[in-house]
Amino acid sequence: MATRPVRVLVVDDSALIRQLMTELLGADPDIEVVGTAADPYIARDKIKRLAPDVLTLDIEMPRMDGLTFLRNLMRLRPMPVLMVSTLTQPGAQVTLDALALGAVDFVAKPKFDMERGLADYAAVLVEKVKQAAHARVTRIADDPVDSRYDGPIGYCATDRLFALGASAGGTEAIGEVLSRMPADAPAIVIAQHIPAAFSGPFAERLNRHSRMTVLEANDDQPLLAGHAYVAPGGRHLRVLRNGAHWHGRLGDDDPVRHHRPSVDILFESVAAQAGDKASAALLTGMGDDGARGLLALRKAGASTFAQDAASSVVWGMPGAAVALGAVGEVLPLAQIAHRLLASTANT
Repeated sequence: MATRPVRVLVVDDSALIRQLMTELLGADPDIEVVGTAADPYIARDKIKRLAPDVLTLDIEMPRMDGLTFLRNLMRLRPMPVLMVSTLTQPGAQVTLDALALGAVDFVAKPKFDMERGLADYAAVLVEKVKQAAHARVTRIADDPVDSRYDGPIGYCATDRLFALGASAGGTEAIGEVLSRMPADAPAIVIAQHIPAAFSGPFAERLNRHSRMTVLEANDDQPLLAGHAYVAPGGRHLRVLRNGAHWHGRLGDDDPVRHHRPSVDILFESVAAQAGDKASAALLTGMGDDGARGLLALRKAGASTFAQDAASSVVWGMPGAAVALGAVGEVLPLAQIAHRLLASTANT
């Protein structure tokens, strides 16, 4: 039996953007744009009346900004929200705030001069809306719990390497894992699907909430214990062995299945260079990037983990890895840091 289309409400103060988003989404037979709203007050009334499955939400709007509206929405009526963001550093900061408040994912603000690129943009937009419709969203807490690591320090494993990969929902999931790591945890390399303007602010945000030192990765950078390295948006991150040490190597080669950085690229390099000295976790995200790389890691003797469906915003990437037989253990997000650390005693 056919399923009904995903019902979308488009919220943006620009009439031109509302029209364009409506046309791009409405061209897909599995999506129905049930309405538009020029500001959050109109959106609030239409949410009650139209019961959309997904909201696309702009940040800068009259009468109430998008973040305030999102905060209220996620407290009172949690639902999947896709942020529409400008690909600038200020836009990145606000979008990361929105993801922390419970937004599922984000897309770039569409441009009317994109020409041939508009078809590619529409494909990404449609895919993210469909995935958002199946995302798990929860009511945000008024008083978030500080989950930072408070156990003993004493790992300092310079011969071990951890790798993390994520996409939709991953900015918060990665933050959760890093917050549970001690200051001297093994070096961690991270591939998160994120645009170039976002990866620097993302690393800075992670650094503020982690006992480890979190950096945006540089080319030919030594990978040190107590440090985590985020792949820059728009560049692949690989790990290379250089004598007794690992280094990060950045690359501008083609995207892999539309992704750069690619989790598969990172994981496959870790498998080749670190083998059973590595442990890796594939976290929430849409699609299947990272599944093949995690399988390569498992075959190389690494400990491999995947976030479970219940704690994932989108169980696409972890689910694909499970289906491939790439996963040693499927775990709730809150247990992944502990199991990564425990795996250092296995080799």
